[in-house]
Amino acid sequence: MVTVLTNAREQWDHRADLAEQAVTERHAKRLWSCPRTNLAVIAWPPTTRDKFFVRWHYWWQAHYLDNQVDAALRRPTKTRITRIRQTMRTIRMRNLQKLSKNNYYDDKAWLALAMNRASELNKIQHVRGLRQLIHNIFDGVDTLTGVLPWRTNENFYNVPTNGPAAILAARTGELQLAENLIDWTFEHLINENGLVMDGLHMRMHGPEAARQVYSYCQGVMVGACTELAVAQRALAGVAPDEVSQVGIAQITRVQKLVSAIEEHMTDSNLVLSNESGGGDGGLFNGVLMRYLALVALELPGVSDATKRTRKVARDIVMATAEAAWKTRLEIDGLPVFSADWSRDATLPQSGGLVGATIAGAVSSSDIAERDLSVQLSGWMLMEAAARLSAAEGKF
Repeated sequence: MVTVLTNAREQWDHRADLAEQAVTERHAKRLWSCPRTNLAVIAWPPTTRDKFFVRWHYWWQAHYLDNQVDAALRRPTKTRITRIRQTMRTIRMRNLQKLSKNNYYDDKAWLALAMNRASELNKIQHVRGLRQLIHNIFDGVDTLTGVLPWRTNENFYNVPTNGPAAILAARTGELQLAENLIDWTFEHLINENGLVMDGLHMRMHGPEAARQVYSYCQGVMVGACTELAVAQRALAGVAPDEVSQVGIAQITRVQKLVSAIEEHMTDSNLVLSNESGGGDGGLFNGVLMRYLALVALELPGVSDATKRTRKVARDIVMATAEAAWKTRLEIDGLPVFSADWSRDATLPQSGGLVGATIAGAVSSSDIAERDLSVQLSGWMLMEAAARLSAAEGKF
């Protein structure tokens, strides 16, 4: 029987369902055959050691959890809620220690964001270990710089750590901390094109910028500024569609950054043109899409500039989602997303190199589409498009 989709909302909802199903069928496994456990295997087809979760990619599992929350918010089901509970429980098990026992603050911030969102779902609410994890992250702020290092005993202060931490701070009522982290980023790490650079090394001779421009750095900063503006206005009792100067500094930053993303990171059709490969990079573009969707839906204000920013953010997500869908492969009716949404996906195969961890970062597999990170990004993008389609009358 052929399913006929009557409108765009149903179409994107269906595509998000298929992306979720693809990751679930290919990657979701029990941990060490333990009942009521669930994690995502880091490659498909997997190696034998990966089936046993010998390697532990903490932040990939955080995004796996966050995607599950997206799906549950879109359409809550008993199966989704159960899987979310099992995933959180299994992340604690596989970490072998309490969740804060991780040297990387970016990892912990991503997991705290996902768990905090999960805690807001009906029938979940309390999440064991979340409060302690959040305190551990915020307690890691360096007293000299006022921001978080990438990892403990490290002199590198980067946006992939401080961006998600700022989002977390804004969502949990720590507005001054969120503002401090955002201000530091915009004071030190905006390049000549108006884009966010990676981070700042504190050398003996002084600060030295890591000038690489990654898509997820843009994503976390538009997300952080949007969340802070929303929180500031809520605290002041200002409605999202009310004319007010409250939150205007953050709103203006989002306007400028979305404009820079449009100019320097998309093609003439507004499709994201930033190739990030597999490994850790496989998640970068999905993160940008998640937070551009947040901008489109939540950026407060009624000015023409704000309306344009929301529309541009929406158009980038929808154009990129359509491109990603067109370049997918289908295996057994389920998508395999490309690592580069502007070109056709490559069929993942057994054999060859599976991404290795080097200097704290995971490299790409020989075939990037084999990596869980790449498929999570595709799923993340489909969920973002589904959220925007559900709110189509807003644009």
